[in-house]
Amino acid sequence: MLAERNHPGVNISTAEDPIEYSLPGITQVQIIREKGMDFASILRAFLRQDPDVILVGETRDRETAKTVIEAALTGHLVLTTLHTNDAAGAIVRLDKMGIEPFMISGSLLGILAQRLVRRVCTQCRVAYHPSQEELARFGLSAANEQEVTFYKANTLTMEEIQQARKQGNLCLKCAGSGYKDRIGVYEVMQNSERIQQLINQGATTDRIKEAAVDEGMVTLLAYSLNLVREGYTTLEEVERVTLTDSGLEAELKAKRKSGLICSGCRAELQPEWLDCPYCMRPRFSY
Repeated sequence: MLAERNHPGVNISTAEDPIEYSLPGITQVQIIREKGMDFASILRAFLRQDPDVILVGETRDRETAKTVIEAALTGHLVLTTLHTNDAAGAIVRLDKMGIEPFMISGSLLGILAQRLVRRVCTQCRVAYHPSQEELARFGLSAANEQEVTFYKANTLTMEEIQQARKQGNLCLKCAGSGYKDRIGVYEVMQNSERIQQLINQGATTDRIKEAAVDEGMVTLLAYSLNLVREGYTTLEEVERVTLTDSGLEAELKAKRKSGLICSGCRAELQPEWLDCPYCMRPRFSY
């Protein structure tokens, strides 16, 4: 993101702990708390140098959060990170730090949440079709997933790995772990007029998330399930990393709302109907 903004004429400054990558043309400052150089103090120093873009490695306390918000309100593009479960949780986190809701809603452009899931090994993965009960745990229906090929990781125990190695049939790509490398899962929430109103009202994380989904946000859960459908990862990995009660509830609410209009013939449906009686299309088809 900084690399895209990095060109002559753009003043970019970062406060990091630690500095992990050297970025030519960007002013990077290492946090040294023993000398009083924390995020908040460095950020205040940046503001005296007329920066265009500021990166604050992590917002950990009220002082840093307040300075970040004030910098954004004065026309600077400010990037920072927070430890939260999802995008909507960042708003509530700032609120708990003591930041006034109107300052959050007035300065926020958007929030990106991300996770990493393991890629299922393409050399030894096992194709299967989950049971109806297993699919239901993720808010999926068997009728809508009939054409999808699901995969399980061929994960071996230590004894099985030793045996496979002796027999010469151990997977050379994943060495029996069932997974190889990782792939990103993303959730992007834009600050719309409706989201601003909810922030100013002190709405809960679930309510903000529901509104964002209504406006088209793809949740971490929905994104990771799409990766499952495309064969990149497994339902087990989704359950381990992105399946949460709030995420599932947001998806189910969105499906119930969108499911009242048939995606095939556009007929109005009743909430209790699982299929459209006019064209027989499954109500929750993708």
